[in-house]
Amino acid sequence: MNFYEIVNKRRAYRSLLPFEVKEEMIKELVELASLAPSCFNKQPWRFVFVYGKENLEKIFSTLSEANAWAKKASMVIAVFSKPDLDCIVKGREYYLFDTGMATANIILRLTEMGLVAHPIAGFNEEEAKNVLNIPQEYRIITLIIVGRHNENYTEVLSEKDANSEKNRPPRKNFNEIAFLNTL
Repeated sequence: MNFYEIVNKRRAYRSLLPFEVKEEMIKELVELASLAPSCFNKQPWRFVFVYGKENLEKIFSTLSEANAWAKKASMVIAVFSKPDLDCIVKGREYYLFDTGMATANIILRLTEMGLVAHPIAGFNEEEAKNVLNIPQEYRIITLIIVGRHNENYTEVLSEKDANSEKNRPPRKNFNEIAFLNTL
């Protein structure tokens, strides 16, 4: 599969099946994240890889009701950082951008491996920090829900979510997101 195919295959599916989490896979994901560009190579990203029934139950307890579907995941990756781990240039904090690039490497590799990597915002950040022992000065930017795609949509999905499993949600066209030479 080439890069274009991987990017096109990536979807934020909600209907999941389990898979076996292996530490070798986690090490590979961390290595690929570490290769992402960052301001002055500061590498501000931090990840907690959560797997195993007992550990997953703890992180699942921090999810919003709308993310009940995520409880079928075999792994959750907490993505976190803080501003002083990266450049701050004329008030521009780069930690979110740089961490996002590293996270994209992880998501695209998981996609290439045939897995779903669905980033979510619907969780209680303070509770998640407590569960994962992440110090208060950090921001949990996202939780990535990881599983295998289930072609049979489960009863957990709403009609809207089930429809988005079947059809990729619409993307904005070129003229809505890109400009040539000036706005």
